Amino acid sequence: MPETIPAPGPAKAVAPAPSTAAATAPAPERRPLDEITDVQGMWTILKRHAWKTAKYLTETEVHTYAFSVAANAILSFFPAIVLLLTITLRFFHSETMYDVVLQMLRDYLPANQDFIIKNLRAMASHQKVQIFSLVMLAISSTGIFLPLEVALNKVWGIEKNRSYLMNQLIALVLALTCGSLAMLSIGLTAGNQHVAAKFVGSQNFIFTGVAYGSMKACAMLASICIFFVIYWVLPNGKVPARAVLPAAMITGVLFEVLKNVYMLALPYLDFQEVYGPFYVSITLMFWAFLSGLLLLGGAYLSAAEHQQGLVNAIVDKN
Repeated sequence: MPETIPAPGPAKAVAPAPSTAAATAPAPERRPLDEITDVQGMWTILKRHAWKTAKYLTETEVHTYAFSVAANAILSFFPAIVLLLTITLRFFHSETMYDVVLQMLRDYLPANQDFIIKNLRAMASHQKVQIFSLVMLAISSTGIFLPLEVALNKVWGIEKNRSYLMNQLIALVLALTCGSLAMLSIGLTAGNQHVAAKFVGSQNFIFTGVAYGSMKACAMLASICIFFVIYWVLPNGKVPARAVLPAAMITGVLFEVLKNVYMLALPYLDFQEVYGPFYVSITLMFWAFLSGLLLLGGAYLSAAEHQQGLVNAIVDKN
């Protein structure tokens, strides 16, 4: 843990690190940094910083970062799915994993699932499209992580950003890591479905429930891991893993809640009436923007809670 850490967001106050004597003193029964894995503790963290996080998400710069992330996320989304479909069939030769990718698309796309899936399946069958998707994913993924690094550095009070080349390297590493986590989630889901089919068959409501439940559980776990890796690795400074884990868990759960709320709100937004045949892209773009805001809010939440822990340590010392 660094000796000093600025308060998250626009505040610039610096809290001195506790002395060695304070660090070795007995810890209180329950302190903010100890609230990591239990639901009550995460709820406490969320309530404690909800208002400050909401204010942070209204800042102009935050919206600029979120829009930039959303634009590049849309550019990355289709190539990423094409590659996942290609890998499941050509490298793993698994129809079950291929079907799991399609199941996840139907569950996580906010609208027009059948239309998008039909076109993605057609695209994934062409070798030239597969090669182009790999190139586009390498280019567009760096566009996601560049503004995110700037935003996370500001949240943690880190003044110096990485050089352009180093950011490209970190972005590629993170893209590969996120893709590997997604593939692991797909593999676990497919394995669970394979086992369930052996024991209960594949043509009944029990299998349907097990398949859907395992898909949701694995997908949420993968989301939490992806948020954690981004929060921990992307800032250009030493960020305690223990500080970002609660925020990653909270953000992973809220991501699922936000998706369902957005899907319920879509009929009232009526994008098709305003944008005509382009409404599919607008629906995805707006969803990516909301997801970007949620990701940035989780980063602010982790820094705010870490700062609160340092302040409490100073109070305990005095």
